[in-house]
Amino acid sequence: MISELRTFVAIARFGTFSLAGDKVGLTQAAVSGQMKRLEEQLGLVLFDRTRRSAVLNGDGARVLARAQAILALVDALGDPDVDGASGTLRIGAIASLQSSLLARAVARFRGHYPSMKVQIVPGLSINLVERVDNGELDLAVLIRPPFALPEGLVWQRLALEPYVLAVPSTVTGDDWRDILRSQPLMRYDQLSLGGREVERFVGELPFAVAEAMEVPVQSMLPMVQNGLGVALIPLAEAHLPLPTGVRAVALAGARLEREIGFVRSAGNRSAPAVRYMADSLAGLAANSVQQI
Repeated sequence: MISELRTFVAIARFGTFSLAGDKVGLTQAAVSGQMKRLEEQLGLVLFDRTRRSAVLNGDGARVLARAQAILALVDALGDPDVDGASGTLRIGAIASLQSSLLARAVARFRGHYPSMKVQIVPGLSINLVERVDNGELDLAVLIRPPFALPEGLVWQRLALEPYVLAVPSTVTGDDWRDILRSQPLMRYDQLSLGGREVERFVGELPFAVAEAMEVPVQSMLPMVQNGLGVALIPLAEAHLPLPTGVRAVALAGARLEREIGFVRSAGNRSAPAVRYMADSLAGLAANSVQQI
């Protein structure tokens, strides 16, 4: 079933059986056969299928999180033996990373350190940096701040994520400027680093943009899906595949991206558990970039 689970995760990431097959080295027919076997074994229908795409349904989304955790544990089978450490690893994370990269890293960590507890602390990037600095967190996964980190903290980049314009499928055209001129734009928390970057980008446009509402970033795609406006969102793994009825328009000719990484104290760099989590995040992020 491991092969089927890897193919399933690839379909969820790339949106079609054909693209997933290209990534895992299978024909489209072989991918279809694997998914038929997986659905029969689970007794579930995992996708809402159309002629051009395969979109996870509710059961599929639930199975996806478990499949990713299982694969992370499988990938960690050859890792060194557990050293018997106990205690709590305290990790801060912005919302868009908690269900994707961080989930896989925690699954790997728990396979290596089963006696240690893991505490995930949500928050905005700026606040998480402060909590690492004052010792409340061992490390935090976040957007890189636009200012120098406090002395004693170190930064490691994991990925650069471009922003796209998420629009309802009923909105035609691929010129993001024309769409922003005609459709209301949803914003997210302007106290967050991502919200500030979007605010700066929109403020530099040579035309006025109509505002729809301010909503949390994790709520934007459902709002777009229901036709309430358009949204500038990072092309993050947690947002893929896009919901049915939503498409992404590239910001051709413009640059808007966010740098994702983690920050930790230089003083705990040698702590085995912190080092293991840091290495897991870096390795999994590099693998995700290669696959995407």
